[in-house]
Amino acid sequence: MIHPTLQAAPAPLDMPHGALSLWYTFHFYLFGLIAIASALLFVTRKSPVAAALWLVSTMFSLAAMYVMLDAQFIGAIQVLVYAGAIMVVFLFVIMLLNLGRPEVTDIRGLGWKIVGGFVGLAILAEIFALTKAKTPLNLTLPAGYAARQIEQTGAITPIAGPLFNEYLLAFEVTSVLLLAAVVGAVILGKQRGEENAR
Repeated sequence: MIHPTLQAAPAPLDMPHGALSLWYTFHFYLFGLIAIASALLFVTRKSPVAAALWLVSTMFSLAAMYVMLDAQFIGAIQVLVYAGAIMVVFLFVIMLLNLGRPEVTDIRGLGWKIVGGFVGLAILAEIFALTKAKTPLNLTLPAGYAARQIEQTGAITPIAGPLFNEYLLAFEVTSVLLLAAVVGAVILGKQRGEENAR
């Protein structure tokens, strides 16, 4: 007879919809609200430095939601790549162009703000319509497919495989665009420095 403490633990069962714990539901919606509020503050700030900091808050909230969705690798990449490396590039460009100075003013008029509000409402309506729509069968994965794939190949291969195969060109073009943005910021910063020296 096997001792009760030595028996194998039962296999985890898929939690049906609506059976999530209150702790999980509360924190998931909490991080979701923080992400939405931070994103709104990001697009409404006049100071680029303040906007960049609110974007970091948005990235951290999204990373927490990824972790709660059992996608720990994507959550870690969200922090390392976006909240880390990309934001360092943004702040580097802001410092080179001296965009954090107090005399920077917002040149957007009321008309553009109204247009932006209508675009935001249209995007929200589209999101709600897509959540109510039924997903086609050819776009749905079988139950437990992701878990079986992670057991066979690990958590990194399903992301790294497509990224460095069919999406390699888009990935490299994005890196070249970021490099071009940094080089352009250096050139603009140098020109402003020469003008101020004169």
